[in-house]
Amino acid sequence: MFENERIFSTEIAGRPFSVSVGKFAGLANGSCMVKYGDTFVLCTATMSPKPREGVDYLPLSVDYEEKLYSVGRIPGSFLRRESRPTEKAILAARVVDRPMRPLFPDGMRNDVAVVMTVMSVEQDNEPQIAGMIGASIAVAISDIPWNGPIAGVRAGLVDGEIVINPTLEQREKSDLNLTVAATREKVVMIEAGANEVDNDTMYDAILKSHEAIKEIISFIDEIVSEVGKEKIVVENPTVAPELYSAIEERVIDRLRAAMDTDDKTVRDAALIPIYDDMHAEFDEQYPDDTWMIDEALYQLQKFVVRRWLLDDKKRVDGRGIDDIRPLHAEVGILPRAHGSGMFARGQTQVLTVATLAMASEAQLLDGIDLEEKKSYMHHYNFPSYSTGETRPSRGPGRREIGHGALAETSLVPVLPSIDEFPYTIRLVSEVLSSNGSTSQGSVCASSLALMDAGVPIKAPVAGISCGLVTEGDSWMTMVDIQGIEDFFGDMDFKVAGTEKGITSIQLDIKTDGISNDVIREALDKCYKARMTILETVMLPAIDKPREQLSPYAPKMRTLMIDVDKISAVIGKGGKTIQSIVAECEVKVDVEDDGRVFVSGLDIENVERAVNIIDTIVNDPEPGSMYYGKVTRILPIGAFVEIAPGKEGMVHISKLEERRVEKVEDVVNVGDIVPVMVLELDDRGRLNLSRKDAIKAIASAKEDKSE
Repeated sequence: MFENERIFSTEIAGRPFSVSVGKFAGLANGSCMVKYGDTFVLCTATMSPKPREGVDYLPLSVDYEEKLYSVGRIPGSFLRRESRPTEKAILAARVVDRPMRPLFPDGMRNDVAVVMTVMSVEQDNEPQIAGMIGASIAVAISDIPWNGPIAGVRAGLVDGEIVINPTLEQREKSDLNLTVAATREKVVMIEAGANEVDNDTMYDAILKSHEAIKEIISFIDEIVSEVGKEKIVVENPTVAPELYSAIEERVIDRLRAAMDTDDKTVRDAALIPIYDDMHAEFDEQYPDDTWMIDEALYQLQKFVVRRWLLDDKKRVDGRGIDDIRPLHAEVGILPRAHGSGMFARGQTQVLTVATLAMASEAQLLDGIDLEEKKSYMHHYNFPSYSTGETRPSRGPGRREIGHGALAETSLVPVLPSIDEFPYTIRLVSEVLSSNGSTSQGSVCASSLALMDAGVPIKAPVAGISCGLVTEGDSWMTMVDIQGIEDFFGDMDFKVAGTEKGITSIQLDIKTDGISNDVIREALDKCYKARMTILETVMLPAIDKPREQLSPYAPKMRTLMIDVDKISAVIGKGGKTIQSIVAECEVKVDVEDDGRVFVSGLDIENVERAVNIIDTIVNDPEPGSMYYGKVTRILPIGAFVEIAPGKEGMVHISKLEERRVEKVEDVVNVGDIVPVMVLELDDRGRLNLSRKDAIKAIASAKEDKSE
């Protein structure tokens, strides 16, 4: 039945990799089933026969579909089927979209859909990498015009050694999670999370990744030479030369004057009458092609910006090539938030707010990875007012999810472990004003917010972007690109990190790739710029995490108990733990491994709950102090419960320093009283003292006052 099936095989990172063509999804323009060990990803590429009208961009969609049957699971949603893509699926799709998009022909307006369907997962062989290679093959063997192929690999840093496509065990102890996509000649995409890796190591990892990619490209070329289809020629509508010349003659000087400002609002306002004048003059002459007027004005603006940079070493706002715009940092803006930090660079302004919660409020994940929950979440919002627009809010799109994930990746290496700081952390970056690299602004604002919240991060993280303009063999880079330089430039190379090293990279380009020299220069320039940001504004605003949490943040304590004592803490039907929660006004979470998390707004109540739990699972030591409830009164004393199921006797002689005639003169049933453990007798009975507890409390207060 599948006589046309062809199977191509090779090895990647020492593991079998094969591609089946001609058996699956035969009606797509191009399709293949990629097999990397036991990881199977079906990759398809389709294109509409006619270009879409009324758009000035390539309508490319790249989707990465996670099927939970690939890991033998049923979706946990109410409908028990996959619905919207997970954040990881969206990020995987973006990682494939970014290197593929620049390689489609300029002016192509046909809809193109690339779909990667994950059907089987072996955790040692990542489906994201298999999907990227498969997507490249599907488009390369199809009749869709494209200047590929590309390929991608993952690189790790394990025990100081760079490892290509590390296994699950290697990834778990790696200091680097680097994804590189490239053609045979140039790198086209970089995405990295790193544990403060230095520039030299990162550069070496990128180069070694490219060498591995070149071998995969040769493999793909063999497939294309045998089963590839002839490429369709698509229309590439261009501006009529006579119209372009006429508009250039009329407005080139006006464009230079309008664009020569550091204020985005002023620039946008100055461009409006230029557009209006050109449409008023040429709309009647080109009634069916008014789009050419806007395209000509776009090309002329691009020409102005690039000529200033390449010929005059001049930037739109008058800065030097490696100058950073005016910086500002501030913390503690929102009094009721647990932490807040604002960072501004020129007209880019981001406010990040930190919220601390119990470990039980970690996000539950329902994906194909082994990770089931995460205790740090970073969300990024980009409202329309940040760019002066009136677009209604419709929730986060792929760009917002991608930028939030990038900031999250940037900060993960400096966060404390859940054992060191037993909180779930949520950061929300609100972009208040946008004129270039808000994602890196959110990294800076988030470092400030974390320190303001008292999160004991290892070091503050700053982020900056580096741009590129190329022409033939000549090129130049510049740091801290603003919106117009990103729009008309060729690269947005974002790097975040500490003084010690890099924590994240994201590279977006609009060309067919960048050279090794560009990568090296961008890394070096970004390091210098990060240090400037840290030393100039961030550390002066707050140089270390606050020692005290916000009074509005929950106070948290953690203790470990034996697993076989968990049932004692929970009690029959949850009665014991419920009584602790009600009595102490706290929240208590017990993990399966014996970790117990206690939180509440009042630290004394939290400590009391911890003491109660500790008392339940351990015999009290003589000298230990507790607050307990009086449960019974006898003529000779009072019984006090210091923990559910554990009570002791306070003899009448141990109630007060003075002689007590009647127990009820001092305590009554239901009273909460301080007690000290005197002894645990040979019959397991607790002897307690209120008198000694009061004396110890008074002594502690005197010591504190001194």
